[in-house]
Amino acid sequence: MLSYRHAFHAGNHADVLKHTIQIALLRYLNQKDKPYTYVDTHAGAGMYSLVEGYATKNAEFTGGIERLWQDTDLPDALADYVDVIRQFNPNGQLQFYPGSPACALQVLREQDKARLFELHSSDSKLLIGNMEHYGRQAQVDVGDGFAGIKAVLPPPSRRGLTLIDPPYEDKGDYQRVIDALQDALKRFATGTYAIWYPQLQREEVRTLPARLKALPAKSWLHASLTVQSPSADGFGMHGSGMFILNPPWTLKEALTPVMPLLVKKLGLDTGARYVLDYHENAAG
Repeated sequence: MLSYRHAFHAGNHADVLKHTIQIALLRYLNQKDKPYTYVDTHAGAGMYSLVEGYATKNAEFTGGIERLWQDTDLPDALADYVDVIRQFNPNGQLQFYPGSPACALQVLREQDKARLFELHSSDSKLLIGNMEHYGRQAQVDVGDGFAGIKAVLPPPSRRGLTLIDPPYEDKGDYQRVIDALQDALKRFATGTYAIWYPQLQREEVRTLPARLKALPAKSWLHASLTVQSPSADGFGMHGSGMFILNPPWTLKEALTPVMPLLVKKLGLDTGARYVLDYHENAAG
């Protein structure tokens, strides 16, 4: 249950999708002066080396951020994402990849706060060390993020983004995502919630988007990126998705040029495709 280490997957196609959308959501919150809180339920280690250690085992970043690294003519949201990653690699060489906490804190303003949860004993220690630079702006909680968000929602300013991206190694995580969101929407109905999920050949994955659409949010946006056809043996991740509850109205337009380009840049075979859907609920 606690064997997952994101370092093996840092900078892969799923991170590209997740962090492009995460950064776009935070930029939208930055448009108003009022402070907000960023909550990360499964924060990981916060920073990953791409030149040594776990990330070099399968080098998944070569099918993700590396394919965009030299591009200078990208859609705005994707260019913004790549620029954030470049800020952690000032010599121009792709050596480090920031996890979602570091991506967020690069975008947060002085008045904004981050609450970061991580249960894995090794990653939580690394996270604390990687977040020391940000001082009191970033609070790390060693514990279960699903349970932890109950204590932080609603945030004092009633503005916030919550990222929920468990590893889903435990199939129970799919139900915990739904349970956590049902509770969160009762506590903080106007908050924005971004849920990442892997595309796997599992029934829980196939039913998750429909279950998320049924939650009592004002609106939702679903963006998924499939990079290859599902494997014949039924194993492995062939893509990922981001499902956002209460997204900004500008997000779909921002992602419209991004998603087909990601298929072109990151797709591996004729099974590569994307989904980009937005819906406003009549009663949210």
